[in-house]
Amino acid sequence: MSEGTLLSKIIWWVEESQKVKSPTEKFIDKFSKYYTPSVIFLAVIAAIIPTFMFNMSFDEWFYKALVLLVVSCPCALAISTPVAMVSGITSAARNGVLIKGSAYVEEISKIKVFAFDKTGTLTEGKLEVTDIVPLGHSRSEILLRAASLEALSEHPIGRAIVEAAKKEGIKLKAVEDFKAIAGKGVMGKIDGETCYVGSRKLFKDFFNDLPEAHVRKLESEGKTVVFVGNEEKVIGLIAVMDRIRETTIMTMRELGRRNIKTVMLTGDNERTARAIANKIGISEYHAELLPQDKVIMVEKLTEKYGSVGMVGDGVNDAPALARATVGIAMGAIGSDVSLETADIALMQDDLSKLPYLIELSRKTLEVVKENVLASILIKGSFAVLTFPGLVTLWLAVAIGDMGLSLAVILNALRISLTKSDTLSA
Repeated sequence: MSEGTLLSKIIWWVEESQKVKSPTEKFIDKFSKYYTPSVIFLAVIAAIIPTFMFNMSFDEWFYKALVLLVVSCPCALAISTPVAMVSGITSAARNGVLIKGSAYVEEISKIKVFAFDKTGTLTEGKLEVTDIVPLGHSRSEILLRAASLEALSEHPIGRAIVEAAKKEGIKLKAVEDFKAIAGKGVMGKIDGETCYVGSRKLFKDFFNDLPEAHVRKLESEGKTVVFVGNEEKVIGLIAVMDRIRETTIMTMRELGRRNIKTVMLTGDNERTARAIANKIGISEYHAELLPQDKVIMVEKLTEKYGSVGMVGDGVNDAPALARATVGIAMGAIGSDVSLETADIALMQDDLSKLPYLIELSRKTLEVVKENVLASILIKGSFAVLTFPGLVTLWLAVAIGDMGLSLAVILNALRISLTKSDTLSA
């Protein structure tokens, strides 16, 4: 995604975020529709009944009716929620987080569990070849076959293998009858010989005897093992590994402190997934998942916990992001599809923004409650004090209306003081 395109998308997202209202905002809007005509009706009654039924001064009660109208003006109540939500969204944007609507500001505080994709989310998404294990063929021969096939693939592991071949000066060969097998690997003919490159799932379909000892050792180190073979046997193994993000371990710890469960969803095998999960301190993991399996897992987590946040970066994560209560995409490394599907984007690919988001959401909702409660109590008190004549028109304007509206706005501005760099304390 180009810088210009990204900037235009950010502007559009910020504009659109104002249209997605939270449940609290919708309730206040609905309440105001009934509140305003009710207040007008009450003011008319206050001016007419004392005059015509009890022979009281019309001027006095007409004045009190005006005071009641001013005091009961729903301005402060109506803006109490939107101004807090806008302040929260603006604060998030300043800290590198785009929230696509106030509904998600409210939802994030309800999340009980975060599900994470591994590659590109918990890790940097920069895979590197760490080991090449020859099994009857030379090291360069294995890398040549694997890279020639993977050059036609779009998988991140394939790109890492091709990059390793380039670094070693290996010239790739032409591939015939290339075929990508979803979730398993690739195959094709090189110099007339059918070759396979892929996961254990692919090779189990063709061979019974796999080099399990080598595989177990590599997977126990948190590495992903790629099998390379021909029609007769496995000729070698290639291990790739991705660096864990610097903020991953701290983020898992901070989420745990907030009693939020963390789950890793990955296509890696069981041993590799276990090694990574243990290293980063994640509380639960599910391995060997296809994109559709991740959606099923998100649905199961939703049934069990209620509110689920899904964090991912790739096209394959888009269905799971859409299914989650709140979908969160890695903004810089993420694909266009994941960014469009997600409700929140971490524009700096910084997982430490998740604890910040939770604090921001909770503080925003706290300010909303303060604003609504203050509006109701002050306006209610002034309305009651209007009838014995203890509230003047000037006092109603200065405190009950304009003053209260200003106080609500200033209180909402406190949300902007929430900073992401203060959360680890």
